[in-house]
Amino acid sequence: MPYFEKIPGERIYLSPIDPGDAETYTKWVNDFEVTRWLGSTGSVYSLPAERAYLENATKETNNHQFAIVLRDGNRLIGSIGLMDLNQRCQKATLGIFIGEAEDRSKGYGTEAIRLLVDYGFQWLNLRNIDLHVNSGNARAIACYKKAGFREYGRRHDAIIADGRWYDDVLMEVLADLK
Repeated sequence: MPYFEKIPGERIYLSPIDPGDAETYTKWVNDFEVTRWLGSTGSVYSLPAERAYLENATKETNNHQFAIVLRDGNRLIGSIGLMDLNQRCQKATLGIFIGEAEDRSKGYGTEAIRLLVDYGFQWLNLRNIDLHVNSGNARAIACYKKAGFREYGRRHDAIIADGRWYDDVLMEVLADLK
């Protein structure tokens, strides 16, 4: 698929999502290693359903969804977005995943988060960006902290995964603290 450099970074860039990548996304959202921390391991996603989701995501006005593309080879490696955008309250919720195991723990997620947070503060006039993360996902929590997020709350025993209960950790970054 062709990608378009909307938000440039050093090793990656963020491109508008292309519904033509539905097969790749369908593979990822049906992979337990990807979904176990997203809270969707119990869901089954078909190719037509994922294609419809991606087509809808490109039309949403209160969501800004992007493909994470590796500069080296222009290869799609994941997805990131700001959802539930509320312009009046200047807030949104961030979501991200890196699809292939070989691309995790290389700093791509941190770079993508920093790019999207800067975009949210500079171009969307946001003041507060938050996210939810499973307390068992230590790698993601470290990544979010590295990107400037801080924990502001916890909902205890709110997520079940792999037969264990985890806390729902709430994290945020504020424009004036960045």
